Amino acid sequence: MEFFENALHFLTSAIDNFPKFFPGIIATLQLSVLSIILGTVFGLIVNLLKMTKIKPLCMLADLYVAVVRGTPLLLQLFFMFYGLPQMGIYIDRFSSAVAGLAFHNGAYISEIFRGSIQAIPRGQHEAAKAIGMTKLQAFKNVIFPQAFKHAVPALGNQFLLAIKDSSLASVITITETMMLARQLAAATFSIFPVYFDAAVIYMVLTYALNVLLRKLEKRLKVNER
Repeated sequence: MEFFENALHFLTSAIDNFPKFFPGIIATLQLSVLSIILGTVFGLIVNLLKMTKIKPLCMLADLYVAVVRGTPLLLQLFFMFYGLPQMGIYIDRFSSAVAGLAFHNGAYISEIFRGSIQAIPRGQHEAAKAIGMTKLQAFKNVIFPQAFKHAVPALGNQFLLAIKDSSLASVITITETMMLARQLAAATFSIFPVYFDAAVIYMVLTYALNVLLRKLEKRLKVNER
């Protein structure tokens, strides 16, 4: 009997607190979407720098990837939030969080694109060159569309990670889902129900994105026929 009473109390507390997460859900979505878009742009720029074959630019791109992959995301967010102001660069909390998450995602996305581009047969490059395309035209019209199709599954995984990584923005006082969970847990002492709500929110967001990505994969496969 006590078990059912505790279960009922848990569910009641979880349901009562869930509406309070709506502002945090919006902030999480904003962080995730912006960091994914900017991270994808960063990833493409890094690959374009490497394609120039200009040594200083290639070294700069490699250094960027090495720094991001060699340091924790939490440390990168701290640098954006606390380090940049000491260098005279002042941006608001939300922008610094987006920049930090995009900076992090961009390195991994660039490696995903790099692997996908290298998977394209050499003959595709030669065929584009044979019909008079420049390197940029060949990349835009021939190489990248094929590479993108190969990259979608790995990009999907990185996008899912980006949603979960957005929870770390709470450490620089961004009021997203995880920060709200901490605040509600401290205010109500309903620790388990509150964090259960947060877990459900992240699961729903990642599941919805996963469904969209699967539809995109199917659409791309249909277009290949």
